Amino acid sequence: MTEYNSATDPNHATAGFPSDCAQCHDPTNWNNATFDHSGFPLLGAHATTSCDACHNGNYTNTPNTCDGCHLPDYNGSTNPNHVAAGFATDCATCHNETAWSPSSYDHAIYPLTNAHATVSCDQCHNGNYTNTPNTCDGCHMADYTGAANPNHVTAGFPTDCAQCHDPTNWNNATFDHSGFPLLGAHATTSCDACHNGNYTNTPNTCDGCHLPDYNGSTNPNHVAAGFATDCATCHNETAWSPSSYDHAIYPLTNAHATVSCDQCHNGNYNNTPNTCDGCHMTEYTGATDPNHVSAGFPTDCAICHDPTLWTNSTFDHNATNFPLTGSHMGPSCVTCHSNGYQGTPTNCDACHIADYNGTTNPNHVTAGFPTDCAVCHDVTNWAPATYDHNATNFPLVGAHVGVSCVSCHANGYTGTPTDCNACHMPDYDSANNPSHSSALFPTDCTMCHNSNAWDPSTFNHDGDYFPIYSGRHDGEWNTCVECHTGGNYSTFACINCHEHNNQNQVNNDHSGVNGYTYTSQACLNCHPDGNN
Repeated sequence: MTEYNSATDPNHATAGFPSDCAQCHDPTNWNNATFDHSGFPLLGAHATTSCDACHNGNYTNTPNTCDGCHLPDYNGSTNPNHVAAGFATDCATCHNETAWSPSSYDHAIYPLTNAHATVSCDQCHNGNYTNTPNTCDGCHMADYTGAANPNHVTAGFPTDCAQCHDPTNWNNATFDHSGFPLLGAHATTSCDACHNGNYTNTPNTCDGCHLPDYNGSTNPNHVAAGFATDCATCHNETAWSPSSYDHAIYPLTNAHATVSCDQCHNGNYNNTPNTCDGCHMTEYTGATDPNHVSAGFPTDCAICHDPTLWTNSTFDHNATNFPLTGSHMGPSCVTCHSNGYQGTPTNCDACHIADYNGTTNPNHVTAGFPTDCAVCHDVTNWAPATYDHNATNFPLVGAHVGVSCVSCHANGYTGTPTDCNACHMPDYDSANNPSHSSALFPTDCTMCHNSNAWDPSTFNHDGDYFPIYSGRHDGEWNTCVECHTGGNYSTFACINCHEHNNQNQVNNDHSGVNGYTYTSQACLNCHPDGNN
């Protein structure tokens, strides 16, 4: 109790401290005294301040608000004057426990960014922190009314400076010109050049600014030509000239792209013709090689001419019903079109009848050849001529391929027979081994002869007639006349050879056979294949 009564720092008795020493002192070391200051936690600078600096010898009902200790600091502040500004006495609003200065303020009501963050508070508040305006003109009205480029008052600009200015730099003014985007040359033009001091209801059409340019144009004269006043049709924002025009109605290519507008429009841009003869009728009527008018050429120049070069004319004959191929590609047009270009015939004899009539090897007229030259001739070369005999009903094969046409067609080329004896009857009549005429051979030479060679000849007796080379008859004869007696091959004898010449024996062998007679024809009737 003696230590309690004698304590002076602080005075325990005067401060009314409780006499329970254990609340601050511990039994290890009396001077190691602590106090649970949880009622007002001591942080920052508060932790290093002496107890008496705040309690001033009175530890009963010590205030725990900022102004309880710092009201003299509040009242004495001049930058800014807290009393005059009506600041709250809660110092924690701007100050903190770490250090009294520098102080800060949460400017959330009006966030300070860029240039606003570096100005002194008094520049905006002017000593009045109550109901300070948060609009641009609240501070910048003097700048607004003093602006001359452009004059904001005269132009009727809104007083919301943020529409053009930003907080980084007042002079770095911009305007969202999305109502009329500024591109190309428009972006570098001064505002007054278009607005002329009036920023209300400024026109956004080309002629709103450029009508004097429109009216003064002479190449071509826009007014006389009746051009649209929408300058963007030909001009662009990058540069007023050179200008261009989307000639999609009549695309300009090659030589058409390099001529001046007036060459085709002649000062009249309304209903300008888009056909060739609309511009080139003079060339059409003046053409002499060939004469277009006399020839009756169509006036669509594009059929032969192209826009690259007028004199580089061509005609696609392959698009017609008479394509030019082979030797037809060489002659001049007039060779075939001597009578004009309308209704020119496409049949061969229209051009080649003189060749047809004058031909002697063979004589086409006498032979009665068709006048369709393409049957034998082709467009690559008139001679030599060929004829596809395989396309007829008498294909040429073997020895027939080598003979001259006249050998078979001596009487002409019309109605030439195709049977053998028509050409080979002399051979038939002169044959003596055997004699064809005496033997009454058929006149169909192909039965024994073939087209590869006339000799040697063969006859298929086993395939088509009595099989004398097979069965019991094989090897039983040597010459044809053994059966074909008398040299007549139209008759034969079975009973003149072998065992058949004994009639009694043959009769006995056929006893009881219905219809049997001892004749050669009866033998063949019953034994057509030579068997029993």
